[in-house]
Amino acid sequence: MESPQSHPPGFATSVRALLNDPAVADMVRLVAGSESLDRIIDHPRIQKSGLVLVGHMVGLVPTRVQVLGETELSYLESLDSAERAERCAAFFERALSLVLVSRGVEPPAELVDAARAQQTPLVIAEPRSSRSIQIIHAVLDRLLAPTETRHGVLIDIHGIGTLLVGPSGIGKSECALFLLDRGHRLVADDQVTLRRTPDGNLIGRPPPLLRHHLELRGVGILNVRDLFGATSVRDQKVVQLVIELQPVGAGEPIDRLGLDDQTMAILGVDLPHLSIPVQPGRNMAVLLEVAARNQLLKRAGHHAARAFVDRIERSLGTSSGDLAPPKVPSVTSGESE
Repeated sequence: MESPQSHPPGFATSVRALLNDPAVADMVRLVAGSESLDRIIDHPRIQKSGLVLVGHMVGLVPTRVQVLGETELSYLESLDSAERAERCAAFFERALSLVLVSRGVEPPAELVDAARAQQTPLVIAEPRSSRSIQIIHAVLDRLLAPTETRHGVLIDIHGIGTLLVGPSGIGKSECALFLLDRGHRLVADDQVTLRRTPDGNLIGRPPPLLRHHLELRGVGILNVRDLFGATSVRDQKVVQLVIELQPVGAGEPIDRLGLDDQTMAILGVDLPHLSIPVQPGRNMAVLLEVAARNQLLKRAGHHAARAFVDRIERSLGTSSGDLAPPKVPSVTSGESE
């Protein structure tokens, strides 16, 4: 039996949600416990229950999916009926959330009777154990992933998932429209649902009701797919850059050189973060395109600002420690660009 593994606390799903997932629904058949499908699953990994069947209950986590494969079923079948019933009853008395029997094997009658006695969901999966476990893990990773919803716009710019945030009315949706007109792809407008994957990526997608829609003040709700075609939208995208749109004169200093990379933490993931002032006359679509292109260069190892400073230092014969840090004035409404 596997030992418990660490997982993000506070996230849980139900047996019903797991079994209703298309990937799981296509491979399992419920044989007992239909009245208890609201039991909680709070761990993204299954638990093999072989040692429990021989009476070793240490380490059993009831809220993990318990899997009985060919080895466990062979052991049960080696017992006489009375002992098999006793072992199955002791197993199901642990208030288990869900028990899965793999390879499409019909479980012993004693196992089904014990599940029904405790009203514990018992399912039969057609694939072999390894394939069933792989599918269960993939679905639980998604169902148990930390999530949150943020006000903003997510758009795919040159392959960089760019999350636009900022105060209401600053022009995030208008920026998205400009970018759509230049061939980029909308993921979500107004509300962005963010999910952290086990490999540390942040996936953004729209709420189902807002999918493919964009709100423009004074114009109304637009269907982007109908207006710009199927290639103008995406259902989800990895977030790789956060751009905060700020009104000019907001009081926050604006970085003029870009030597120090700033980050914003969302769901524990540190993402590159830029603050861009918004004012009349600025071509925001071009600015956002350039920001995304520059992020692509940084990911490839080319940091333009640092390379520029390095060239200055070499020409002066100094090191960065010898140079006084430049005074970087903040952008104000009266300052010329």
